[in-house]
Amino acid sequence: MDDHDWLAERFEEHRTHLRAVASRILGSPADADDAVQEAWLRLARSDSSQVENLGGWLTTVVARVSLNMLQSRKTRREDPAGSRLPEEIAGTDGAGPEQQAVLADSVGLALLVVLDTLTPAERLAFVLHDMFALPFEEIAPIVERSPAATRQLASRARRRIQGADTTPDADLARRREIVRAFLAASRNGDLGALVAVLDPDVVLRADHAAVRLGAEAEVRGAQAVAGTFSGRAGAAKMALINGVAGAVWAAGGRPRVVFSFTLTGGKITAIDLLGDPAVLGQLDLVTLPD
Repeated sequence: MDDHDWLAERFEEHRTHLRAVASRILGSPADADDAVQEAWLRLARSDSSQVENLGGWLTTVVARVSLNMLQSRKTRREDPAGSRLPEEIAGTDGAGPEQQAVLADSVGLALLVVLDTLTPAERLAFVLHDMFALPFEEIAPIVERSPAATRQLASRARRRIQGADTTPDADLARRREIVRAFLAASRNGDLGALVAVLDPDVVLRADHAAVRLGAEAEVRGAQAVAGTFSGRAGAAKMALINGVAGAVWAAGGRPRVVFSFTLTGGKITAIDLLGDPAVLGQLDLVTLPD
């Protein structure tokens, strides 16, 4: 094994942790991947023989890169959410799989909204200290403050978060119930139960990839959509799609079709079947127990 392969292997040992750090700071899986990739490029260009604590060095690099990205995002007022996805999931700044275990449910979505109100320095200080237990002495050089000033950054962020409403959103909890009821009725072939959760004017849309897998491009009306799914969703699993309740059908260990639901007034008004690999690659999917 040459030096490059050895270094790559060491880096991979830290990748999960680094992505978790970047995801919590940035709130965007695509940006987190970019930050981690930049950390690898910097490591590959550096003299790693002088690095005593590789994990700590990489965490610092990812934090610095993430801070720069946050500052750039604030300047450009960018919205990192996807633009080619259904509004229900595109409007949610996706979280990585590890992050979703803690943050991507209703509580996490509320927290992410509050984090977006913090300054980049406050957000980084809070995330690194409160979520990853980094001492302020290590965070201070990243945000170019003294340890005492860095402590104040995290304290201000903590007060703002504690004062915000980050309790579970009843609408999001209700959404899960409706999606779960839809999947159960589909599996059981219960046409009446399916119609009950569908808006009378519901529309089912499928992208070109889902159509190639056998879906109809468009179906309209509760009875027609219910008939399409009745007894036919046995392989679909409840899932979080960018933190929003939906469903996914996987085959061969990889997602093939994602079910995105649009809800209005407690009824499903639209279902989008997404099978395009380019679109699926933008999503963070976490399968949930039935």
